[in-house]
Amino acid sequence: MAKQFQVCVLLVILGLALTCRATLYNVGDSSGWDVSSDLDTWKQGKTFVVGDVLVFQYSSSNSVSEVTKQSYQTCNTTNGILQSGSNGNSSFPLTSPGDWYFISGNNLYCLGGMKLHVTVENNPAAAPAPAPESAGTSVSTSTPSSKTNTVISSSVPVFVRGGVDSLVLALMGLVASSILCFG
Repeated sequence: MAKQFQVCVLLVILGLALTCRATLYNVGDSSGWDVSSDLDTWKQGKTFVVGDVLVFQYSSSNSVSEVTKQSYQTCNTTNGILQSGSNGNSSFPLTSPGDWYFISGNNLYCLGGMKLHVTVENNPAAAPAPAPESAGTSVSTSTPSSKTNTVISSSVPVFVRGGVDSLVLALMGLVASSILCFG
């Protein structure tokens, strides 16, 4: 009986972990968010899904902003800003499917190609997290750092908030596991 309970608990934990998995992408890999980074090459072969997180590591003379498509196309660093970060280490959770646009806060860097456009796909394994409550802020991962700090692997699983849908899915898994395990 105790062994059955352990198997059931393991099934529930595994079910929760599978519904809450995301990928943490270090933008630019070891080069970071830098004018020397080839961001078009960096994003090739990557599939971005709801729940993934983009991590931007950059020097103190730079910043990053999530912007509208129009601001992306024109490198407008004053209008159309949805969220921004300027502490050297900023994270942006990808909370909804669609096109996401990021530019350097330095207009000359942006005009030089320091901008990123990613298309985010719906993640059928996890419910989307709610959108940020207020524009103009980003999630900070730590104190300011240089791009040479520890590089975060692009395949590190992290747990993200999945919303009410993930909670319902987890509860359904718990009930199904209880029925299977305890008859």
